[in-house]
Amino acid sequence: MCLQQLFEIKVFKEKHHSWFINQSVQSGGLLHFVTPMDPLFLLLHYLIKADKEGKFQPLDQVVVDDMFPNCILLLKLPELEKLLQHVTEGKEIGKKKYYKYSKEKTLKWLEKKVNQTVAALKTNNINVGARVQSTAFFSGHHISSDKEEDYIRYAHGLISDYITKELSDDLSKYLKLPEDSASLPKPPSKKVKLSDEPVEAKEDYTKFNTKDMKTEKKNSKMTAAQKALAKVDKTGMKSIDSFFGAKNKKKVEKI
Repeated sequence: MCLQQLFEIKVFKEKHHSWFINQSVQSGGLLHFVTPMDPLFLLLHYLIKADKEGKFQPLDQVVVDDMFPNCILLLKLPELEKLLQHVTEGKEIGKKKYYKYSKEKTLKWLEKKVNQTVAALKTNNINVGARVQSTAFFSGHHISSDKEEDYIRYAHGLISDYITKELSDDLSKYLKLPEDSASLPKPPSKKVKLSDEPVEAKEDYTKFNTKDMKTEKKNSKMTAAQKALAKVDKTGMKSIDSFFGAKNKKKVEKI
């Protein structure tokens, strides 16, 4: 089996969607987008992984995946060896070829991909830039005011969907793209000094004087019976101590 070309298939699906075909309604409403794809984007994953061993290896030992055993079909694509020259260093020993991932070559190849994407965006009058808040874009025939940096940044974002985060960051530096202002750390906020005048108290705290606090503390130690007696009107009543005064003491002695 020999594969002639690799395609990427994207499926557009909505929860409630149907197609009108002639006089009938077709449920499902799936929409498939088929686009030719460079196989190097898939091979990069295996090449970078194998590069951790730091040696040249044959492709059949590099492109190995237990979860996707059919990945070996990539090795049957035509002109594969020619494509690998963009991202690898090669050696031939005897009649067998060995490959090793090259980061320098890969960045140069990705830069070409970015430039090709920028050219396609301009040719199709696709507007990009800060005002485009998502991957959705709008085409028109009016003159675009987007800067060259906007096109490069947008193209870099599209290419980054097919490579690792680390390689995407390296490509951004290679393209000399300035850091996005949204990702820059914000300076620490400073406390605002409202006034140099002394702060005035909103309540009169002098009402809580020491005497009142002592009285409150004393009352807090009284029992419920003592508190009830304290509320009784004592007008005209003698103190119990008066019955044990000096006069009463003499009367007791005479008896």
